Amino acid sequence: MLGYYVEDLEEVKIPERIKVIVCEPGKMARVAEIGTSLEELQRAVGGGLIETYYPFEDAACIVCNDEGKYNGMRPCRAIYDSDQRIQDIVFGPFFICDGGGEDFGSLSEEQLDRYGHMFECPEHYCRVDGEIKAIPYVPSKEVEHMR
Repeated sequence: MLGYYVEDLEEVKIPERIKVIVCEPGKMARVAEIGTSLEELQRAVGGGLIETYYPFEDAACIVCNDEGKYNGMRPCRAIYDSDQRIQDIVFGPFFICDGGGEDFGSLSEEQLDRYGHMFECPEHYCRVDGEIKAIPYVPSKEVEHMR
């Protein structure tokens, strides 16, 4: 009979804080450290239930409010396919983290750079010839800081 003792098992430690890309409606994307407790994760997406979304080729995921499209949250960022067509729009604040393990983890420096640039600017949305289009913009406060 095989038996395992508690001393034999490597203790798994969940990080207390993870480094992520935070996206909020009307604001530039930013690198932030957030807590990993359920309450802190929920606070980062505007409260309520959290949902994971895996639109990327690597293990990174989007963590957003599960009901963001239905509870009055503003549109935040579009998700594009490989042909740059809009596949989805995330409503409300969200963050991008490593979703490859059992728990959420920090993004690598390369991922922080890639996803920071990919989601850098907020977007306005409109319908053109029956298709939804996203128009990136720099918020007025950010334009003043750039001068």
